[in-house]
Amino acid sequence: MEQLNQGKTKEMVLITGGGGYFGFRLACALHEAGALVTLFDVQPPSEAIPDGMAFLRGDVREYLEVEGATRGVGCVFHTASYGMSGREQLDRALIEEVNMRGTEHVIRACVGNAVPRLVYTSTFNVVFGGQVIENGDESLPYLPLHLHPDHYSRTKSLAEMAVLRANGTALRGGAGLLRTCALRPAGIYGPGERRHLPRIVRYIESGIFRFVYGDAGSLVEFVHVDNLAAAHVLAAEALTAAKRHRAAGQAYFISDGRPVNNFEFFRPLVEGLGYPFPRLRLPVSLVYFFAFLTEMVHFLVGRLYNFQPLLTRTEVYKTGVTHYFSMAKAEEELGYEPRRYSLDDVVQWFKDKGHGRKPRSPSFKQLLRDVFLMAMLVAVIFSYIPVVGTSRSQQDPF
Repeated sequence: MEQLNQGKTKEMVLITGGGGYFGFRLACALHEAGALVTLFDVQPPSEAIPDGMAFLRGDVREYLEVEGATRGVGCVFHTASYGMSGREQLDRALIEEVNMRGTEHVIRACVGNAVPRLVYTSTFNVVFGGQVIENGDESLPYLPLHLHPDHYSRTKSLAEMAVLRANGTALRGGAGLLRTCALRPAGIYGPGERRHLPRIVRYIESGIFRFVYGDAGSLVEFVHVDNLAAAHVLAAEALTAAKRHRAAGQAYFISDGRPVNNFEFFRPLVEGLGYPFPRLRLPVSLVYFFAFLTEMVHFLVGRLYNFQPLLTRTEVYKTGVTHYFSMAKAEEELGYEPRRYSLDDVVQWFKDKGHGRKPRSPSFKQLLRDVFLMAMLVAVIFSYIPVVGTSRSQQDPF
């Protein structure tokens, strides 16, 4: 972080997508370290913006807005994207506009405004499309574009290629060269995450989460939001002359470095909220077919009713098929050392928001049933108690 604030003048940094969960956490990390941070997004963050941090409403699809936001900036963190999960994955036009055209605008603005460094937030998916990958590294080729099961992954791959190709581009006015790099994170988690975790909790609380799928030995990876923020700060430093531009033109896989079965990873969340963990396990092929049918239905009726698919095909692959990567390159070239986190703070965050299984209060029907059963029990008991002080002749004169 010290390389971002050389000398007496604090460096200005811009975060596209700064209103999102990760963008804001990255902004806070940079702000605490002394950088002058501007958040650039179509919506402000849901949390209060600290004093000294600025929010600029803008859209990466509009070049003039991006160009204005990058003036006087020393480093751009391009985290803005669209179409990562759920029904967003099915809006091909908007995905392309944000992920591809938006990235082109950022690169062009960096060159035009002589911004020397650009850190791009990419994804594991640029090399993964449903095939098993065990301890893969950055030497893996990009997945052929036609093999991507979703448009998000395809456009993120093209955007990353464009960012890395732009490395070494001469800046306007002879101000040097543009240095770029890309980070490929695993699934992001942490307290306050609002894209994936609330959807999972909604499935848990509604009773939909009744099964798991895939081999019990399949392994995937996750990255805590603060580990990912730390990796971005290190990447920006590694693009400076002081670090000999060692990250320039490079891509890095970033995770917590702890491969785990996807559903076992979420077990503490399920049980921490007081719900039983599912025992039924289905094959990936069956769930993938169900996701395919769901996407076809959405294609037919999505314009009339834009419902949230239970799962998309990409989500099935990402959660049910083994794919994890080596952190060796990030550790060696960036100095990345992921801290160990658990889901305890995530569980507590949801509990603080009122989530978690609660004792059910009896309904009116249940109350009537209980009263009736109690009355019947009392009647049976009294039927066995003899009447004291009477004789048969008194009770029955005949």
